[in-house]
Amino acid sequence: MSFTRRGALLGALAAPAVIGLPRAAPAQRAAREVRVGFTQDALTLDPANHRNRETQTVIRNIYDGLMARSPDMQVVPEIAESMRVVDAATYEFRIRQGIRFHSGDPLTVEDVKFSLDRLTRPNAMGGQTSPRRDLLGPLEETSILDERTVRLRLSQPWAPMVGILPAQEIVNRRHVARVGQDGMQTRTDGCGPFRLVDWRRGEAVIMERFADYYGGSPEIPPAGPAQVDRVIFRVLPENATRIAALLAGEVDIVNDLPPSALRQVEASRNAQVMRVNGTRSFFVSMNVAKPPFTDVRVRRALNHALDKAAIISRVLGGTATPLRGVMSPDSFAFNPDLPEYRLDLDRARALLAEAGVPQGFEMVIDTTGATREVAEAIAALLSRTGLRVRTQMWEGAVINPTWMNAERRRERDMYLSSWGNASLDPSDIMLPTLRTGGRGNSSGFSNAEVDRLLDAAEVEPDQARRREMYQRAQRIVSEEAPWIFLWLPQDLYGVSRRIEGWRPQADSRINLHRVRIVG
Repeated sequence: MSFTRRGALLGALAAPAVIGLPRAAPAQRAAREVRVGFTQDALTLDPANHRNRETQTVIRNIYDGLMARSPDMQVVPEIAESMRVVDAATYEFRIRQGIRFHSGDPLTVEDVKFSLDRLTRPNAMGGQTSPRRDLLGPLEETSILDERTVRLRLSQPWAPMVGILPAQEIVNRRHVARVGQDGMQTRTDGCGPFRLVDWRRGEAVIMERFADYYGGSPEIPPAGPAQVDRVIFRVLPENATRIAALLAGEVDIVNDLPPSALRQVEASRNAQVMRVNGTRSFFVSMNVAKPPFTDVRVRRALNHALDKAAIISRVLGGTATPLRGVMSPDSFAFNPDLPEYRLDLDRARALLAEAGVPQGFEMVIDTTGATREVAEAIAALLSRTGLRVRTQMWEGAVINPTWMNAERRRERDMYLSSWGNASLDPSDIMLPTLRTGGRGNSSGFSNAEVDRLLDAAEVEPDQARRREMYQRAQRIVSEEAPWIFLWLPQDLYGVSRRIEGWRPQADSRINLHRVRIVG
């Protein structure tokens, strides 16, 4: 990146961006129909055959799970009426009576067992193993105790178990037998509030109200059938198109609202902005196996050198929460007492000098197209230390595997990356990214005490002890600074003012069961 480009970026940090949108004519449609302008089509309609949040959002309006998450992210019973913890590795669930699938088939404990076996057993999906297998950790056996009770037995205690169950849906075993593995991709038979009418690939997923819906979790009122007749997820990947459709009244909810459009939506008569802290932590991963990043003083210096507040304010439109460590402030066991790497260029320059890093030393931040603007802003600000920091753009399919492989990343410097934590449990983010050899450990960070704490917390049933272990691990990671700790973006939505009974939640689910239309 040239210094002219850096100057332009630094200038951009002082002025907000504005976008123009095309006008669209008001849409005429049914009064009890809700349309969502959605960034991405579903990849499949089979609950067991994906690892994609957008797909999960569509599916979760058709299928329900044993447990659910309320808008404030509390785990509550859904298909399950109650849960009993037998011991640290055994859970029992009592199933609600009277639940029916969209086909009319009754939901039974056999369907619950079948669904969990399909998720966890090798080759259970027509010779394929579910890509969601590891989301259920050490679940070893699901057994039926009586006509309303199932028991889940784990091979060892695993504290995140309950928190991960809302991400798993229950399917009709008879339907799977009727349509086969291939049919499950496009033909649904859930027990959720809406049933599938049509899936027009690349265009829309159309659903209608299921009149015989059992009501969902009574702990997320109001329980009962959906309050609208029809739901359409329209696939609108372009930001400008999605926002124009919202402002014209063609859609009622849009996800991934860009910060640059906030003022325009707020100024409109028929729409408003809704926001919630997301669950994806952003960071710059530093290759701790390559000098000078082997020296903790260099890693701390780069944390001190970055003006996060400027980027959040001017590039991200004030729509992110700065992080001092790994985790969202909404997470279980978040440590609020971590020391802050305050912006201090003099301190950063002194640490670099102590570590023997000369002025003009070049460092490269790897990035993808989606995060290019932010990466360039980070590079421009870090260069104020006297380093020459530039960016290199890659295809995500190339650079992500490179950074997840110790040999392939050997010559790389830094990588602007992120990791999602939908369960808001530390196990979901710290274990893969910070344990030695973790599948998402892009920095190559390795600390024996952190490993010990993370391993112990995985099997510790006492939540107070788990909290203490994770908080100690967070402090060590903060002090060792394998990342430049960045921020937690807010999830931004544009919402029609005719919509009531809906608010965004941190797991990105757009649950339309309780939506009402007014006006």
